[in-house]
Amino acid sequence: MKNVRDILYKVAIQEVFGVTDLSINQLVFDSRNVSKNDVFIAIKGVSVDGHLYIDKAISLGAITIICEDFPSEKKDTITYIKVADSQVALAIMAANFYENPSSKLSLVGVTGTNGKTTIASLLYQLFKKAGYKVGLISTVKILVDETEFKATHTTPDSLTINYYLDMMIDKGVDFCFMEVSSHGIHQKRTEGLTFAGGIFSNLSHDHLDYHKTFAAYRDVKKSFFDNLPSNAFVLTNADDKNGLVMLQNTKAIKKTYALKTTADFKAKILEKQFSGTLITINGTEVWTKLIGEFNVYNLLAIAGTAELLGLEKMEILTILSQLESVSGRFQYVVSENQVIAIVDYAHTPDALKNVLETINDIRTGNEKVITVVGCGGDRDAAKRPKMAHIASQLSSQVIFTADNPRSENPQTIIDEMEAGVAAENYKKTLSILDRKQAIKTACTISSQGDIILIAGKGHENYQEINGIRSHFDDLEEVTNCFNQLKKN
Repeated sequence: MKNVRDILYKVAIQEVFGVTDLSINQLVFDSRNVSKNDVFIAIKGVSVDGHLYIDKAISLGAITIICEDFPSEKKDTITYIKVADSQVALAIMAANFYENPSSKLSLVGVTGTNGKTTIASLLYQLFKKAGYKVGLISTVKILVDETEFKATHTTPDSLTINYYLDMMIDKGVDFCFMEVSSHGIHQKRTEGLTFAGGIFSNLSHDHLDYHKTFAAYRDVKKSFFDNLPSNAFVLTNADDKNGLVMLQNTKAIKKTYALKTTADFKAKILEKQFSGTLITINGTEVWTKLIGEFNVYNLLAIAGTAELLGLEKMEILTILSQLESVSGRFQYVVSENQVIAIVDYAHTPDALKNVLETINDIRTGNEKVITVVGCGGDRDAAKRPKMAHIASQLSSQVIFTADNPRSENPQTIIDEMEAGVAAENYKKTLSILDRKQAIKTACTISSQGDIILIAGKGHENYQEINGIRSHFDDLEEVTNCFNQLKKN
């Protein structure tokens, strides 16, 4: 068992009521999960205040309470510890509880609007192919070397992060690559972790329902780099207008990557096909199975990180050519009459624009580009008209449909999307609420050589309507459609 005094190391304590020389079972921030001899951390969340559940936690067996405000009545048998920020305290205590596992491996955080999953997942692939034991904490899944666990958040809570990092240490993992979301940074989930490096991909419109302004969103991302130690590295996209902003206050070693400006890691695109891309990285040619300029940026981030972590340049380039696309990221299937269907997670205006520009850049010009797209409910509504404008501007035909409407009326979401369609593009658009029917329609109206883009859900294998999740997989649906058309 752990001792309360030990797990409080480096926590900014304001006041203590009771004794700290106590043996405790586990740390808990959800009162429903409390058991005998636990520490309950009361967190003031976005919608729920954990302070309201202190009495419940004590009734279930909690013997220590971490809180920002002492309750009006305190029990003599309970230890109460007042802190300035319970979320920060939880993160530091979680690291202490698991004996700071992040300091025992090389942990690299990846942040930015788009590309986090691809960069982290392909770094995992690359280092596995180079012979290392590797960990991954991503939107899609958590991997402890080769053992897979389900992911519930882009960046899990502090306890979950440290739990898996501790498991990685037990399994002899050398490197871990972790997606770091703006929510995760703002909610202090990465506090108390020791990072060997941080990667910045890009910044565009997203999560403004949470952060309210773009400046606030940018500054939250920046704070991750501000807090990196001097022996860590920052690798930033110098072509992004916010890329160099991320370097302004960091003590870490500063490195850049770019396609268009001078940088430490520089790429040039020589040839583009749907089967892959021929590029140079710092003057050396390499063929990659990944498609699109946005993926070249991802590959630069991966190559730069691998070099900064000590891999040899030629080994890196050799493995880059072997890397496979990440689930739900520009995955494609080809029908019998050569219709290409692409499934992509693009759920922001910038990501959708990148994918459609990539398709238009590679195609010969005679094919139709048919886009099936929706926007999630209970999320940033401001991006809905922007995404519809981009889809209708860069496609031959657009079908607006449901994404994950959650608790919202899907027709309302589509109406808000359609408001962004320019008058000259309106005739290109259709509205089909049922996503399965929308995908089927796209397949039916396609002709030989056409390209269908199904955007927004990518790797997700569910659809959430009125709070109920049911199985739904875009790649599965379009493959079924192609097979059905083949039979007919």
